[in-house]
Amino acid sequence: MPLPFLTADRAFDEVTDDLALPFDDRDHWRRPYRPGPWRVGAAALLLLLASYVLFAAVIIAMTGTLSAGAVCLGIAAVVIVCALRLLRMGAWVSAYGLRRVRFLSTHTAPWAQVGVVRTVQQPVRWFGLPRTVQGQALVLVRRDRSGDDPTPLLTTHDADFLGRPEAFDRAADGVEVWADEYRQSA
Repeated sequence: MPLPFLTADRAFDEVTDDLALPFDDRDHWRRPYRPGPWRVGAAALLLLLASYVLFAAVIIAMTGTLSAGAVCLGIAAVVIVCALRLLRMGAWVSAYGLRRVRFLSTHTAPWAQVGVVRTVQQPVRWFGLPRTVQGQALVLVRRDRSGDDPTPLLTTHDADFLGRPEAFDRAADGVEVWADEYRQSA
């Protein structure tokens, strides 16, 4: 079963100078990079846990306690939803704007509100935890919130790019190209 949100569009790997945005349909939301091995590994472990809980739900339901089996089924469904949400996290782009998907929230900035998208050297969170380390971040500065701190979209120490600086550079360049193209037209 293909999972379109799990694999980024392969066209970003084959970008040439004449064709900065190699897509026919730019209205669909897409992530301009592949999810990193840490994110995919964590989601795989959650799905493995969900399979064990589903197996336990079947065994419990067959022994005669349907309500306990339903509770286990509900727990497995929550774990599966968490794994899928973990895979969807990241920065997404389309002709409409720039979207930052987090585990519990999603924020969308239309291109008309995007001021600058740039890469900066700054302290970044390691795997999203409170601990910070020195790294790079792709930040979004919005036009309507000039006094606020820039919003980090991607960092070199998140689950997608830890230990993969060249992948971070490619992804940051891809998002910056989208921003440059659509900010001019907005």
